[in-house]
Amino acid sequence: MPMLTAESITKQYGEHKVLKNVSFQVNKGTCMAIIGPNGSGKSTLLKMISGLLPPTAGEVKFENKNILHQKQKSIARKMAVLSQDGLPASPISVFDTVLMGRYPHLKWYQREREHDIQLVNDVLELTGLSHLKDQLLDTLSGGEKQRVAIAKAMVQEPEILLLDEPTTFLDIGHQVNVLELVKRWQHQTGLTVVMVLHDLNLAAQYSDELILLNHGVIEKVGTSEEVIQKDILQKVYETVPEIVRHPKNQVPQILLTSS
Repeated sequence: MPMLTAESITKQYGEHKVLKNVSFQVNKGTCMAIIGPNGSGKSTLLKMISGLLPPTAGEVKFENKNILHQKQKSIARKMAVLSQDGLPASPISVFDTVLMGRYPHLKWYQREREHDIQLVNDVLELTGLSHLKDQLLDTLSGGEKQRVAIAKAMVQEPEILLLDEPTTFLDIGHQVNVLELVKRWQHQTGLTVVMVLHDLNLAAQYSDELILLNHGVIEKVGTSEEVIQKDILQKVYETVPEIVRHPKNQVPQILLTSS
């Protein structure tokens, strides 16, 4: 049984349809990347499958139940969402920011338990943030804040992680570090991941399946081998790509494009 299912979902604003009759499923323990040109509906789709935005038509099912019919706190115990904006700059310590990830597991009157504190310290160690635990969030670099955001999601102990452009504004080194961290987490815990990515090469390397959107509809769903193909990308991106093999894992990569 799939963990997440989109059934003929459409999102319309006035006469404009951002998404049109989109259907797919995400199986437990897999990583699905949503790719496509600017304005193709990627972020809108992620908001809809997280339950933050209702569809105009169709439905999104999380664990075989309409996500809009489930209690928000119940969903938060199983689903973590990292928005495109990431964490806001604020004078809160790294430790306290990460600790917020435990709130869905606490009752409204309950204080953090020893288990919660230990889990935060363990995750800070795992993500290489222990030395920054007392530093204020608004003093961190972009790459550090993104790691804090992932650490906050990790202590939430979700079963599914939704990421909207997690590598935006990061240099290539930090992009790889963030995606490697998510990949290790996925493999160690059986986490399910759905992420919007702008970079096709990173999407091909770090996901099990790709959803390629084009003008609000699904152009292709499949593995990187099935989606990263010259004729498909030429149609969607209106450019002529050169496809090569990554020397380490042989996944298809785009070397260069020309008009």
